[in-house]
Amino acid sequence: MDALHDKDQQCPVLVIAYDERVLAVLAKSLAPFASCVKPCASFCEAESIALKVACQGVLVDLTAMIKAKSEEKIVAYTLASFFPTLRVRAMGPMIVPMALAGEAKQEKSLSDFIAKTCAGFAPRRLRSYKRRAICLPTFLGDHRGFTLNISWAGAFIADMNPERFCLGDRLVLSLPDFGQGIEVAVARIQLWGEHKPPGIGVEFVAAAPEFEESLRGLLQSSKDSDHDRKIT
Repeated sequence: MDALHDKDQQCPVLVIAYDERVLAVLAKSLAPFASCVKPCASFCEAESIALKVACQGVLVDLTAMIKAKSEEKIVAYTLASFFPTLRVRAMGPMIVPMALAGEAKQEKSLSDFIAKTCAGFAPRRLRSYKRRAICLPTFLGDHRGFTLNISWAGAFIADMNPERFCLGDRLVLSLPDFGQGIEVAVARIQLWGEHKPPGIGVEFVAAAPEFEESLRGLLQSSKDSDHDRKIT
């Protein structure tokens, strides 16, 4: 992901509460421990931020979690599954961490949540679209490869020597099955030897209508509705 040198700009902790007063209390209580706090009046507002900016974690009012319905409930579950999350209840000026039955153990204070849980998490953005495990042959220059997964936004390409790439590199990805190439940007590098498939994650740059039509047939989905959300 992006470098963390500009933490205030790039890596906020999202604070979510429906009640305006509670939201203000949560944000004020968290401010001494987190370098950047983003108050959100809804889960969908938090999602819109997390799609654009790498985030460190989520502090959420437990009452909002319980009251969330329909789309808000799905987004709440998605955020809690993707980012370190501390559920709390505001009791006047006091913030009390609250664990839900069956949930994993969480930190008992805001300071521990930031210093321990969030500090051990590599800040990242939510994915805009669902990834699907689809294998397609690829060419990057003369190098043959294949996709491990693909989405409307990009793909992960297996490569035994991913260190030859740099984040931000612009490349032309050729997809023989589609009979066309497309410009991509390197967004992630997974090195060999880290007990994960080595390769590069690439984002599609200015995809032509013909390519998007090929993707529509491959993914069997609409770009406008293929959000990467978790269903409880």
